[in-house]
Amino acid sequence: MQVLWVAAVLLSVNLSAASAQSYPDRPIKVLVPYPAGGPTDTVARSITQSLATDLGQSVIIENQAGAGGRLAMKTVARAAPDGYTLLVGGTNNNAITPALYKELDFDAEKDFAPVAAIASDSMVLVVNPNLPVKTLAELVAYAKGNPGKLSSGGGIGIAPHFLLEFVRVKSGTNIQFVPYRGAMPAMTDAIGGQIQMHASAKVLLLPQILSGKLRALAVASEQRWPELPDVPTLTEAGMPGFPSAIWYGLLAPAGTPAPVVAKINAAVNARLKTPDMQASLAKLYLDPRPLAPEQFGKVLAEDTRQWGALAKETGIKLE
Repeated sequence: MQVLWVAAVLLSVNLSAASAQSYPDRPIKVLVPYPAGGPTDTVARSITQSLATDLGQSVIIENQAGAGGRLAMKTVARAAPDGYTLLVGGTNNNAITPALYKELDFDAEKDFAPVAAIASDSMVLVVNPNLPVKTLAELVAYAKGNPGKLSSGGGIGIAPHFLLEFVRVKSGTNIQFVPYRGAMPAMTDAIGGQIQMHASAKVLLLPQILSGKLRALAVASEQRWPELPDVPTLTEAGMPGFPSAIWYGLLAPAGTPAPVVAKINAAVNARLKTPDMQASLAKLYLDPRPLAPEQFGKVLAEDTRQWGALAKETGIKLE
């Protein structure tokens, strides 16, 4: 019996190795859980154009938006674990989704195999420049002195929503959160003064800050942004404990052969080190983050822990 078991294991290993040698022998489909044109979609297209060349097969992007990204996640979770169906996921999907939705018909952790990290992003907290505050401390003082007069806004159940509610809870203020369908309309209203606070990614808000249309109070990152050297981090501003990065990466269905995962990971990491790819990501203000699959898995596990704790602390919960 022991001999048969060993033989079965060796056969499985040999088959996995063989599948990696021939992989890919047909087009690869990469699912993006959001509409075309957004940050996740842009990251996906930047990396997959290169992968098609490096792996010698066409890579098809499919935008399967809906249900806050859960439709695409379910599709990939149920796909054959052969490396031909991948997900562009990361923090917003694999860490925040399980923190918000308790009745999922897939497991955001166990149903996916981390393949390759691509890049990390960070956010900034901004206010309308007509608000008479220039620091986070002044904002808190103003909110407490003018109860019920301040509102924040953004998309629901994503990292910026967490940041806005984190500030509200930590400051003990009653700043009202206004839900929007996305970042663009919320940003427009923040500029127009319909809401006073907003938060989003660097690529979206930095141009508005530099042009004076919005005022930055703090960045949610480990270090200050070089473009805004006078704007402190959240920790420096007196509100430690918020995650310092939002991650993007490729994931496959759980059970995808390790040699196939390794092959994709090697192609992604090699591409991330090229000047062209780094320039592409720099236009989005993203930092390339090549990692081994196991390292990316640890990042996602820590993300899941952090965002789960934040969901409880802020009271954000969706059905």
